[in-house]
Amino acid sequence: MTRLIKPTRRAVLAGTAAVLTTPYLNRAWAADPVEINMLAWYGHGEPDMVEEFEAENNVKFNAKYYAGGDNMLALIAQSPPGTYDIILSDGEFVQQLNAAGYIEQMDADDYNFDDFWPEFQKFPGHWKGDDLYSVMVRYGLLGVSFNTDVITHKEAMTYGVFQDEKLKGKVGHFDWHLPSLGQMSLYNGNNDPGPFDIDDDAWEKVQETTMSLRPQVGGFFDYGGTFSNLKNGEMHAMCGIGDWITGVLRKDGAPVDSVIPEEGGIQWTESYSIGKGSDKADIVRKFIQYMLTPEGQVRSIQMAAYPGLSPTKSGWKAIQKENPDEAKRSGLIEGADNDPIKMRKEGRIFNRDIPQQQDLEDWNDFWSEYKNA
Repeated sequence: MTRLIKPTRRAVLAGTAAVLTTPYLNRAWAADPVEINMLAWYGHGEPDMVEEFEAENNVKFNAKYYAGGDNMLALIAQSPPGTYDIILSDGEFVQQLNAAGYIEQMDADDYNFDDFWPEFQKFPGHWKGDDLYSVMVRYGLLGVSFNTDVITHKEAMTYGVFQDEKLKGKVGHFDWHLPSLGQMSLYNGNNDPGPFDIDDDAWEKVQETTMSLRPQVGGFFDYGGTFSNLKNGEMHAMCGIGDWITGVLRKDGAPVDSVIPEEGGIQWTESYSIGKGSDKADIVRKFIQYMLTPEGQVRSIQMAAYPGLSPTKSGWKAIQKENPDEAKRSGLIEGADNDPIKMRKEGRIFNRDIPQQQDLEDWNDFWSEYKNA
């Protein structure tokens, strides 16, 4: 007859601890994470942005990256409905996403818009009447980006610096037409109502101004090429970018900076939408809400791939506490000279947009002609 031996409490606890601390058993017992397909600019699906949310919610982001709103639209058009659960879009393309039926309507009550700065509470294009389709999570400013060993801050305070003789062959372009052509439009004085809402005569002059810059241009670069050519000094100035590039390089010790020149700067805006047909809408909504918390905004502001600015008041307060130097550098302090809200109120910042009086293809076609000139 076999004698039953009752385990002691200590033995039970020891066995339980072994189960809880054994990595293999942990993986065996844990449910597989829910996979969320993301379409975004590079960096948004990286660990510094999503690891905390993934761990707390047992999800895994699968990120597909693009550069430029035109490429984003093409990728979605080539994919079956429901392919992407969450779409990070440039603000000016939300209307096209909505018109094409690529994104779901969102419930505005799910998001704390009272925490947004008033300028961003009902951001153009994100709403259709009172219906919400995208939520702004970060933004940044485009101006003159330059090598501080070659160009002074005073010289950089006009887009005309790109024509300086000492920059011949040393001016680069981020290879996307909207940022650069918008800056050339501002250089021509198109600030009422803005650089993207111009008649055909003004558009003709923008093309002439842009083409006159061609002898100065040393290349057209993607995201990585823009970084490397500014870092190694191959290019001394870049048109079409701003602190989202030079902010990272400065942290690495490169002698570069960006300023908003006298003619004004352009705001890029990144916003999240829920992909049409996604069966993960609930968890995507929770992620967007997380990104708008002070903790999420601190991650966003300091994103390793490229920095951004916060549209929320609590985000500003959080970065001031978490990293005062970064708050000062990026202007997220009310009343600072580089305060982006202050510059907007002064009429120095214009939202990047698609052409209002020409077809988008007109601008795209000219850009191809300009590159091949």
